[in-house]
Amino acid sequence: MAYLQIGLLLLSGLVLFLFALNYLSEGLRAISGDKLQGWLRKFTRNIMTGILTGVVVTTLLDSSSAVIIMTIALVNTRALTFRQAVGIVLGANIGTTFSSELIAFDIGRWAGVPMALGFGLMFLSRREALAQWGQVLLGFGMLFLGLFLMEEAVQPLKHLPQVVEWMKGLADPVRGALTGAGVTVLLQSSSATVGMAVVLSGQNLLTLAAGIALMMGAELGTCADTLVASIGRSRAAIRTGLFHLLFNVLSIVAGLLLIEPFTELVRQVSGPAPAGRQLANAHVLFNVFGVVLVAPFAALVAGRLERWVPDRPTTARPVALTSEQN
Repeated sequence: MAYLQIGLLLLSGLVLFLFALNYLSEGLRAISGDKLQGWLRKFTRNIMTGILTGVVVTTLLDSSSAVIIMTIALVNTRALTFRQAVGIVLGANIGTTFSSELIAFDIGRWAGVPMALGFGLMFLSRREALAQWGQVLLGFGMLFLGLFLMEEAVQPLKHLPQVVEWMKGLADPVRGALTGAGVTVLLQSSSATVGMAVVLSGQNLLTLAAGIALMMGAELGTCADTLVASIGRSRAAIRTGLFHLLFNVLSIVAGLLLIEPFTELVRQVSGPAPAGRQLANAHVLFNVFGVVLVAPFAALVAGRLERWVPDRPTTARPVALTSEQN
């Protein structure tokens, strides 16, 4: 019976968290309207502005997958070039770390405050803009409430030896990364996977090394959405999805090979911070380091992908001869 209660509470928190992510993203998209596409086209003149745009837009929407899928769609319609999309993809990987830092604040007990304010704005305001901001506040509140429910659910697990032993096994980098990737593909949200890892770390169920391995796996799992979104699209859109996959794979392989010194670096940078905050900091450092190392070679990688996946040749239609020409 105890296992059933833990499972149901954990499931309730997870479902609420996933719903809140989508609800929050929809609210932020409604506020921005068509401006987002204009920003993506306008502020991606070079790799640096593209990265900054990707960071800002992903932070606002709280979903790297949504931003990259939107970018793939714009590339497919030729509203953006593949070279412009490269910077946005890199920036999206940094922007997605904002949610993990937010989650690490552990403010789930106060979730009712933004929920009440948001609910009031939605149903009392006659202005559409205020109602949309109400949706955003309500989404944030539900997000933190979902995390709080998951945190309450996993507390008893640290007293179960079999669970503790299984969690310790995730400290193996490959096993932890594969678990993180699998959970992310299943949940269709890297934010949810990293959020759960932060919660488990906060309950001392995950070591920092195990949490980092899970986080790296989540970065790989999030590529599934973008790869599916590029199927049947133009060659430029396919290149965008492949660049996202290639960047994440290279970053994760390097991260797994250097996980011990990276873990020590995170401890030194984080100081006496709680375990959940240390993992959130690791998420930021990992993605920032990856972008900083790849950005100087982004044009070279993009050129290689353009050769490996060239645009389809355009065949000119023969001009029909008129009777006079015959």
